[in-house]
Amino acid sequence: MNPRQKIVCFGLVLALLCPVSFGASSGGDDAENRLSTSTFKGLAMRAIGPALMSGRIADIAIDPTNRSTWYVAVGSGGVWKTVNRGTTWTPLFDEQASYSIGCVTIDPHNPQVIYVGTGENVGGRHVGFGDGIYRSRDGGKNWQQLGLELSEHISKIVVHPEDAKTIYVAAQGPL
Repeated sequence: MNPRQKIVCFGLVLALLCPVSFGASSGGDDAENRLSTSTFKGLAMRAIGPALMSGRIADIAIDPTNRSTWYVAVGSGGVWKTVNRGTTWTPLFDEQASYSIGCVTIDPHNPQVIYVGTGENVGGRHVGFGDGIYRSRDGGKNWQQLGLELSEHISKIVVHPEDAKTIYVAAQGPL
């Protein structure tokens, strides 16, 4: 069971136990009955989207050639993609070293080229740091680290409007 599945399981168990803990009616409906195998029969674990891990959405990029395709950067939850305007989501960044994301940008010259700046773009005790900037040339299937490994917090990436080989990066550095 991966970490996302464990969180979903914990949430389900917590939701089932809360009514018992807070004085729900005791008409034969005790915690043992609620936690039986039949209670969870039919529930399949699945990734439900970018709010599962943290809920702090750092950035959103929408494909200008296909408005149904979105990339969402989550402060402490990686990068997620939807191709149906948010009905279903696919995690894209789980295999990378950094889970903390500050921004996501689509190259306006080629919507298959995606840039991700790691490290949350806010300050505070809850903030995760990153390990630089990444690029995907295939819509998020594969990633290449481009550098700025010590920048820790990247808040914006802009692709030059006339030259796709030139990108501008706003990197805060350590908090």
